[in-house]
Amino acid sequence: MEDHMDEAMEVTPEVMSAASTSSSEGPRFAPLAAIDMTGGESELRKIPVPQHRLTPLRNAWETIYTPLVAHMKLQVRFNTKTRNVELKTSEHTEDIAALQRGTDFVRAFLLGFDLNDAMALLRLDDLFIDTFEIEDVKMLKGDHLSRAIGRIAGKDGKTKFAIENATRTRIVLADRHVHILGSFNNIKVARDAVVSLILGSPPGKVYAKLRDVSARLNERF
Repeated sequence: MEDHMDEAMEVTPEVMSAASTSSSEGPRFAPLAAIDMTGGESELRKIPVPQHRLTPLRNAWETIYTPLVAHMKLQVRFNTKTRNVELKTSEHTEDIAALQRGTDFVRAFLLGFDLNDAMALLRLDDLFIDTFEIEDVKMLKGDHLSRAIGRIAGKDGKTKFAIENATRTRIVLADRHVHILGSFNNIKVARDAVVSLILGSPPGKVYAKLRDVSARLNERF
C-alpha cells in the first residue's frame, strides 16, 4: 500500500517544469481590435485643411491615403463642404494608436512638412510636432519680425538646414509660426537654437553651440 502511495506522489523534475511553464503562461486570448476597445463604436477625427494647402493635398492625395488605408486600416475621405480630412476607425483597424498616428501624419503634411518626413510619424513612436509663434518668444512687429524670420532661415535656408542636421529634426517656417518635427529631446535643442536667433544671438554663436550638441548626440548614438 505504501509503495503504491510513493509511486503516486512521486514528482519528477520534468513534471515540475511542465507545471511551472503552464502556470506562468496563463490563459491566452486573441488580441482586441481597435474598435472593440471603444465599445464597438468607430472613432472619427477631422483635420481642417488651410486654403493654401488645398492644392498640395490634391496633388499628393493618393500617396497620403494609401498608407492610411492599406497599413493603418483606416477609412479616409476629404469632405469638400467642410474642407476637412476625415479619418475613421473600422472593424479592420487593429492598432488602437492608428487613428492618432494617422491624424498626426495628415496634420504634419498640412503644416508644410515634406510628405516623406511626415510619413515617419506612421512608423515611429517617439516623433512629435511642436508649434510656437515667434511673438511667444519676443514681441516683434513689421521689419523686426521679418528680420527675425530671416535670421532663423539664414541665407538660402542655410541656418535652418544647419539646425535640422545638427538636431535631427525638421523645421517649417510658416509666416510667424515655427513647426518642429522630431523626438522630444531633439525638439528641445532645436527650439533653443531658434529662440536664440529670435532674441538676436549671432548665428556664429548658435552654430558653435549646435556643433557641441551634434557631437554629444553622435556619441550617444
